[in-house]
Amino acid sequence: MILHSGDMDKAMAAFIVANGAAAKGMDVTIFATFWGLRLVRKGKPAKARLSRMNMGGMGAMMIRRMMRKGNVAPLEELIRDASELGVRMVACEMTMGLMGVKKEDLMPEFSEIGGVGTYLDAAREGNINLFV
Repeated sequence: MILHSGDMDKAMAAFIVANGAAAKGMDVTIFATFWGLRLVRKGKPAKARLSRMNMGGMGAMMIRRMMRKGNVAPLEELIRDASELGVRMVACEMTMGLMGVKKEDLMPEFSEIGGVGTYLDAAREGNINLFV
């Protein structure tokens, strides 16, 4: 799966699908690039905005409150769960250089750095490829 978006709702969907697939025993790789890479920096998932209806940050705050009431895991927890389920999480090396992101800036779950070839090798083996 390519995680291109840094929007909270899109990233949550990506990690929910990844966790579900991993729980079913499927091999899952998430390749974070561009805004998706910026999202997986330490402390950033908690500050992610919605893709629509953000309302100056109020939309994301309202959704987070609804998620807490509905007992829905926040994005940070979904990322940790994915790691525990064995989801391979790769940070795009080119985007890191382009955006000045250092390895130590990333969440520890994104410990692998790779290029597009890393993603393509994983995609070649997969029956499903998603772009979020």
